[in-house]
Amino acid sequence: MIESTNFALITGASSGVGRAISAHLSQEGNLILHGRNLHRLEETKSFCSATKNQIIWQFDLAETEKIESSLAEFLQSNGAYVESFIHCAGILKLLPFRSMTYAQIVETININFISAAQIIRVLLKKKINNKQLKTIVFISSTASKFGAKAFTIYSASKGALDSFMRSLAVELAPDIRVNSVLPGGIKTQMTEQIFSNAELAARMEKEYPLGLGEADDIADLVMFLISDNAKWITGQQFIIDGGRTINITA
Repeated sequence: MIESTNFALITGASSGVGRAISAHLSQEGNLILHGRNLHRLEETKSFCSATKNQIIWQFDLAETEKIESSLAEFLQSNGAYVESFIHCAGILKLLPFRSMTYAQIVETININFISAAQIIRVLLKKKINNKQLKTIVFISSTASKFGAKAFTIYSASKGALDSFMRSLAVELAPDIRVNSVLPGGIKTQMTEQIFSNAELAARMEKEYPLGLGEADDIADLVMFLISDNAKWITGQQFIIDGGRTINITA
């Protein structure tokens, strides 16, 4: 039996950074674990503390037009309110821009950016979430600030997310704090295409003064940002990349 009706909603909780954040936050309170794959969400739940305090919202965020009805129904049927929203869901298709299809462009923008906006629209409705939302954290990417081949639409989607974050932080203050976390090289299921190239992986390893990162490194920062310890922080982009972006070594 879940005692509190307040939850942290984590999209993309079925793997990678989302799973690590879920495991960390489960030590502090109730979670709504979101993802498309029910089996992987159940696996994430098994890694959490007090698994009875986690509920699963299985939904494909690519279906942006259905997000509002699905989430509203889910929250109301579970008697749940969302206090913290962490958007980890993301899709990365490494292709030269000339090779990308319209469908791939739309899917990337929908999952990485528009889905977050749609979810927040729901969470801001008093009748649905009872003004319980206090903190929002977007998992963005250093690709939103720097150029890279084959990252065009992914970078654009994360750049949109960060721009959205800054204006939203001003609009929702002082009641709701909004920040972005921009990871560098993290080994996850989404980035395995990059690290499967041994030559590229070795080169990247050399470019990171502190070495490549782990999903837990991101989770620790997210825990801080949604806590009262960060009560005077909003509208900020936090780069966490082991020092790569300040490394100008030739």
